[in-house]
Amino acid sequence: MLKSILKAVLTIAALAGAGWVGLELRDRLREDGAEAGRTAERPPAPVEVAEIARGDLVQRRTISGTLEASSEFVVAPKTSGRVVELGVDLSDPVRRGEVVARLDDAEAVQAVAQADADLAVARAQLAEAVGALEIAERTLARVRLLRERQMAAEIELDAALSDHVTRKAQVEVARARVTRAEASVEAAKIRLGYSSVIADWSDGDDERVVAERFVDEGETVSANAPLYRVVDLDPIVGVVFVPERDYARLHVGQPVVLTTDAYPADRFEGTIERIAPVFRESTRQARVELRIENGRRELKPGMFIRATVELDRVEDAVVVPFAALTERKGATGVFLLDADGRHVRWRPVRVGVKEAARVQIVPVDGEPPAGRVVVLGQHLVDDGSEVVIPGEAGPGADGAASVE
Repeated sequence: MLKSILKAVLTIAALAGAGWVGLELRDRLREDGAEAGRTAERPPAPVEVAEIARGDLVQRRTISGTLEASSEFVVAPKTSGRVVELGVDLSDPVRRGEVVARLDDAEAVQAVAQADADLAVARAQLAEAVGALEIAERTLARVRLLRERQMAAEIELDAALSDHVTRKAQVEVARARVTRAEASVEAAKIRLGYSSVIADWSDGDDERVVAERFVDEGETVSANAPLYRVVDLDPIVGVVFVPERDYARLHVGQPVVLTTDAYPADRFEGTIERIAPVFRESTRQARVELRIENGRRELKPGMFIRATVELDRVEDAVVVPFAALTERKGATGVFLLDADGRHVRWRPVRVGVKEAARVQIVPVDGEPPAGRVVVLGQHLVDDGSEVVIPGEAGPGADGAASVE
């Protein structure tokens, strides 16, 4: 009796377990079928495309910088004194050798007069010494004649010789005094000339411009105190600092186009004149100097500039919009639209020259790509994905319809 009951219970449990497994299997089959249905019903990804073109690309870089004078110097007097006249002022042109200021020269004039008087005294002393020498020479000649005739003693001849030597030495001393006095006169005249401050330089054009004035009339200045700063504006120098990535593409003589905020509608042409052989450790940038012709003197030192230089040029390049580039698994590439206009294929490429919103692409392998590339919606597709291009005729209209 007990065995029959136990057998019945086990039979019921086995049937219940089989029923549960059957229900679970049925549910799984239903879910797989639903998933397959959803996959089959997934709509194509909407994308936008653009034509792959061929053409020339120029890679340019625009770098900010400032303008500096091509040369400048400070005009300063060589002597101290009171400024009695300033010949030029701020922004005035200055010619080479022009007198730009005058100092009080009363003391210098007096010094020249004193030196002239000293020279006159020295010349009179020289004349006196020459006259005494002539007398001594005649006396010596007479004593020698008398000595030959035994009419003068030996001691008289010795005295005449000694006097002649003394007079001759006195003449040399007087001549030296005259030379010294003449030098003093010249020095006094030079010092007098220092009262007229001259702007002079050795190179460049004969005309420059006053950039700064440091004193006023009536002020007393010391020797070498600055009066003016004079600059050369034509040509003018542009200074920019370039990073390492662009440094190797620059060379002396390379053309540059500049713009300024002062003249936004104008373009100024220049060339690279000097490239520093070292980089600044703080910024890792190198100084580059540009030569800019400035015949109309429009550009001024201190102005902010933007210099655009051509770094690279490629002819007949394969060109796509920059937006077409995308990354997959660490590689850069583009999605190419198939000939049927319904699917896309992933194509890895190398990026070349960039110009504005366009970029050169070079295939990693195979022939250069052609046709159209996806420029919007890449995140919705993978290699082989089906796509639709809004605004185009349905698939199969002409294989790959044109973009509106």
